[in-house]
Amino acid sequence: MSTDARKYLEKSLGRMSLGKAIRAIRQGEEESQIDFAHRLGISKQYLCDLEHDRKIVSAKKAKQFAEILGYSPEHFIALAFQDSLEHDGIHMRVEVKAA
Repeated sequence: MSTDARKYLEKSLGRMSLGKAIRAIRQGEEESQIDFAHRLGISKQYLCDLEHDRKIVSAKKAKQFAEILGYSPEHFIALAFQDSLEHDGIHMRVEVKAA
């Protein structure tokens, strides 16, 4: 996702989180939480907590989710790092690039 697209979405919908992104993907694919959680290898409750920003995932788990779903690992990892910073009250912006 480009920086301009992210800024537009955040202005329209609020800050994007990994949980919101995963929820949007699941809903776009019209998949139940149970089926989607199974696909990701997590419990339905964990998925629910993630979608509602009650859980923060590691970079490793974010990368795994991206690969399973066919999305950019860099984008998912950036969102996971951003969620962690926001959770800790650190107001900085994260950018991740492949090495």
